[in-house]
Amino acid sequence: MLAHYFAAFAFAYMGMLALCQGLERHYKQVWKKVPPEGLRHLLRAAGWCSLALSFYFCGLAWGWAMGPIGWFGMLSLSGFGLLMVLPYRPRLAVWLPLGFAPVWAVIVTVL
Repeated sequence: MLAHYFAAFAFAYMGMLALCQGLERHYKQVWKKVPPEGLRHLLRAAGWCSLALSFYFCGLAWGWAMGPIGWFGMLSLSGFGLLMVLPYRPRLAVWLPLGFAPVWAVIVTVL
């Protein structure tokens, strides 16, 4: 069950990050260049897919009666985390999801 909570947060963060990087302003903030049009569309599509996966894992974690409410909480929490990291350490905000994989492995192994 803990793995579902973590997956919901991880996918929410990655979705918010992908949607953020799909905007020219934030992409230039991190990478110092203008993104290609195709990449912007791909990032936006990946962001929405990731948010849909987050919704699914929230439904698994809290049940489908409370899952959508938990999903809004996950969106708020991940958006706030991204908001706090992006202006000060933009590259860290992008590379942070790589740290999710080892944590996920530990949670799944322990459970």
